[in-house]
Amino acid sequence: MFIVSPLGRAARLLALCGAALAASPPVHAEPALAFDEALLLAQARSQQLPAQDAAANAARELAVAAGTRPDPTLKAGLNNLPSDGPDRYSVTRDFMTMRSIGVAQEFTRTAKRQARAARYGREAEVAEAGRSLAIARLQRDTAIAWLDRHHQQRLVDLLRAQRGEAALQIEAADAAYRGGRGTQADALAARAALAQMDDRIDQAERELATATTRLARWIGDAPAARTLAAPPATDTVQVHGREELERVIDRHPELAVMVGQEQVAQAEAEVARSEQRADWSAEVMFSQRGPSYSNMVSINVSIPLQLDQKNRQQRELSARLSVVEQRRAEREEATREHLADIKAWLQQWQSNRERLARYERTLLPLAAERKRAALSAYQGGPGALAAVLEARRAEIDVRMERVRLEAETGRLWAQLTYLIPLDAGR
Repeated sequence: MFIVSPLGRAARLLALCGAALAASPPVHAEPALAFDEALLLAQARSQQLPAQDAAANAARELAVAAGTRPDPTLKAGLNNLPSDGPDRYSVTRDFMTMRSIGVAQEFTRTAKRQARAARYGREAEVAEAGRSLAIARLQRDTAIAWLDRHHQQRLVDLLRAQRGEAALQIEAADAAYRGGRGTQADALAARAALAQMDDRIDQAERELATATTRLARWIGDAPAARTLAAPPATDTVQVHGREELERVIDRHPELAVMVGQEQVAQAEAEVARSEQRADWSAEVMFSQRGPSYSNMVSINVSIPLQLDQKNRQQRELSARLSVVEQRRAEREEATREHLADIKAWLQQWQSNRERLARYERTLLPLAAERKRAALSAYQGGPGALAAVLEARRAEIDVRMERVRLEAETGRLWAQLTYLIPLDAGR
């Protein structure tokens, strides 16, 4: 321990009491924000999920409409009306004048209507897969934001705790200087160390404010400002071996979206294939003439003549099949990329876990022991204050690096945990 004056001991006691009061929550403080609660808040607040629901509903409605026949067409007309002569504009005196009314109907083949309906059904499936993808990304980003804010708060708390020790160092350096055991340079060095500590605290507080803002983007300002509860355990992930990896890839929402897009392209190709057989339409018309003449009934059938299928229908089908091949190739490439990313994240997460164990087992105890040794040497006489300050700086750096490594491990854990959406309520 440092040898300080009674006034210094009183100041230290007041500082510790103040820190204890600051650490204790107010009587009417809001409950701490739990990790799972943040995920639920983000999901309830998201507008991306209702957007995907609306897209899926729109596609299902279009599927029903596409599966029905076209509406019949009502036709009415006045044919062969005289425009000059004694019967000009008369609708009854000329035997060729007819007042006609009829109905036309296109008879779209059942296979074509089913192909069109299936195409929109596939789009609905893509929208549903997009909803799962949105949930997975929402959970991942919210988890990362929550963990980042948690670790930034830990850095701030760490630096504030070390600041109290740096302030005591100034008192010890001043007492040693007045007692003739130290130099003025030692006292100035202690004050410089405190100023550097204040600067690091300011920087950490700015980063904490930024982390709070990023969390607020997902859950809102008021919840993001609350104190955080204990963090989740990040020592296990859902991907361990080959079987788990294959299961995750099979259920990966981004790949599910790409599979759906490939199926939409295939359905569009089936629609183009069905267009190679033309539909036909029928028309029935009743024509009324003057009272001295017979009324007429007309029946017409229309069939499009596909005289250039090679350059029209077949080329459209070829284009649609090329899109299917494009979607398939993109999905396979994305699968390889996701596999590589997941393996890299898993390797890095495992390495970080080993490094964190090394910090607990070796690096932190060594840094603390070095500081105690430098402090003992300084209190005993031959040691220099500069060695104490350097040892304390090194210990702070090790502790901060450990928190940063925990933050990086937490982000990797979130990426691996929320590859597929977890059940957080709908």
